[in-house]
Amino acid sequence: MLAYAITDPTTLHFDTLIDDLAYFATKASMIVYRDKMASEYTNNAKLFVENAKNFERVLLHGDYALAKVCGANGVHLQSTQFDDIVKAKSLGLFVIISTHSKEEAKHAEALGADMVTFSPVFDTPNKGKAVGLDSLKEVVSSLHIPVLALGGILTQAQIDACASSGAKGFASIRYFAKNN
Repeated sequence: MLAYAITDPTTLHFDTLIDDLAYFATKASMIVYRDKMASEYTNNAKLFVENAKNFERVLLHGDYALAKVCGANGVHLQSTQFDDIVKAKSLGLFVIISTHSKEEAKHAEALGADMVTFSPVFDTPNKGKAVGLDSLKEVVSSLHIPVLALGGILTQAQIDACASSGAKGFASIRYFAKNN
């Protein structure tokens, strides 16, 4: 099961970047730098990519052009960025996009996305009603690209349930937090 760490300011600190990345590497094979509020996002992204060499894939959140400049393997696009899939692919980037319905997931696949996240599978703060495992299974069975379960994943039992539903992997913020 592929483990994809989504960082945020509560789980990744640039004053302890090396140690934080080493911790993430014990639990995840893919990682994305995500900080929607950072005023120093460009500089942080460069530092992140330079120091995250232990991961199978290193991605930046939302900015495909910066991902290319920084040497990231790819980009994780928001569900509002479907038009950027083709642009990111034309730069040779690996593309994951957030989806919240079977229709969005199929559209992402048709545009050339390499993977999708599908969420929220379980209850998670501020993300609306959980779609559940049956919806995850339906999305997985309708696509030819890998689906990563996202949303409210905190336990091994949840990870196992996502795997049983056919997900190629899971993505999470809180699962990878040091206090989890």
